[in-house]
Amino acid sequence: MNTEDDLREFLDKTAKEISNTQKNPRTWQSWMVYLLGRLEEEAVIQNPDKTSFNEMLSALQDEIRNRLRTGGW
Repeated sequence: MNTEDDLREFLDKTAKEISNTQKNPRTWQSWMVYLLGRLEEEAVIQNPDKTSFNEMLSALQDEIRNRLRTGGW
């Protein structure tokens, strides 16, 4: 397995753990915010200019809007 496959497997397990711990998807929002906060910290370590991270957030926002419109990722 490569690094991306390992990461996907880890994220799949994490998603399962969150859903097993908190059955109501509405409560998952706090975990998403937590994860984005940690990713922002890592992004700033890599590059103090947060432009790239903010671009990612904007693209994520577009993906979420598209998901809400079309019903699919």
